[in-house]
Amino acid sequence: MRPARYVWGGFGGALIAFVVVALACWPLFGATAALLVFVALLGALFFYHLRSLKKLVLWTREPIGTPLPQAFGVWDYVFADLSRHARRSLNQRDRLAQALARFREATSAMPSGVILLSAENFIEWINPAAEVHFGLDGERDTGKPITNLVRQPDFVAYLTGERTAEPLTCRLARHAGMVLSIQIVPFGEEQSMVLSRDVTQFEKLETMRRDFVANVSHELKTPLTVVSGFLETLDEMLDELPPEEARRYLRLASEQAGRMQHLVEDLLELAALETSAAASYDETVEMAPLLETILNEALALSSGRHRITLELDGPVGLRGSRKELHSALLNLVSNAVRYTPEGGEVRLRWNVAAGGGARFAVTDTGLGIEPHHLPRLTERFYRVDRGRSRESGGTGLGLAIVKHALSRHQANLQIESTPAVGSTFAAVFPAERVARPVL
Repeated sequence: MRPARYVWGGFGGALIAFVVVALACWPLFGATAALLVFVALLGALFFYHLRSLKKLVLWTREPIGTPLPQAFGVWDYVFADLSRHARRSLNQRDRLAQALARFREATSAMPSGVILLSAENFIEWINPAAEVHFGLDGERDTGKPITNLVRQPDFVAYLTGERTAEPLTCRLARHAGMVLSIQIVPFGEEQSMVLSRDVTQFEKLETMRRDFVANVSHELKTPLTVVSGFLETLDEMLDELPPEEARRYLRLASEQAGRMQHLVEDLLELAALETSAAASYDETVEMAPLLETILNEALALSSGRHRITLELDGPVGLRGSRKELHSALLNLVSNAVRYTPEGGEVRLRWNVAAGGGARFAVTDTGLGIEPHHLPRLTERFYRVDRGRSRESGGTGLGLAIVKHALSRHQANLQIESTPAVGSTFAAVFPAERVARPVL
């Protein structure tokens, strides 16, 4: 930065020059003429400064970035300093604008909602996530009080009342089923920032966890009660019970223990499917032998009570885990056998699916399932009829195991059912899982 001494130097230099000119005129034209020359020069300097000052005033009224007016002498230095200052201010403003734009881009890309509020709770800025969460419009609603737009009583009370460190969890009326975690953070001069996060999935997982614990406890409680009761009876009345009666008690207790064992085995299998990596493409599973094995197991489970057939018209093999595929497909077949009345039919079919994939379908002539049950069939312990499920020996985890095993093979489970007619459960595998024959 140039020192400001040039102002005094320029003015002093001009006065000295004027005095020299006046003194030069004194011997030639006299003292009066010399004084008039000096006054005229001062007037010309004053006029020049006024004219330059007017240029400066007019320049300040122009848009930022307008070139400085031409000048010379002191004003040339003044305009040069102003030009440098204007450029620095412009650069600083550009940097601030870029920083603000980056901040807005970052907050716009955030999955969390952000609303900036004034001291009076008027909306100053809102990001797209918050627009979705609260059902607002950034352009239309900016400058309006948020309490007029979001009238959820618990939110208004949290906003206007005494705030705690704990966030507010609420369901907004504008989005049925959406659960938000809302926190208000003060900043600036009595301003505040509303942060919102969609925790709907976390709430669903927490609900599923609670239901899972409750269902496991319930499923284990019944057989444990039966086993405990039989053991107490045998302990107290073993000498009095006839041998056949004692053996019946032991057989029933063994059946309940086996039920608990099956439940634990299914839970362990489901946990292994959920926590391990997706099935690799390295192993090729020959489908004909696998499906023949599943058919024989279904015939053994049926004990001649059903007519079970198998049609093979699909790819030779699949890439994946034989153990997981066996578990998933056998569960589908076992369910069909269990829930089909005696004398019914169960058809297994392996064929080519659309797009070059493969499809395994199990069709039965069972009782069928009402449409409102279909979306929840793969939930753990979800049963259409609890009494019928227990009588069949199911644990309520079979279709959950099927879902996870198929998803690890990028496959989908398709369900079609008509009450009193029957059901079809189909596992559809993508083309990349099909093992092509080597030519």
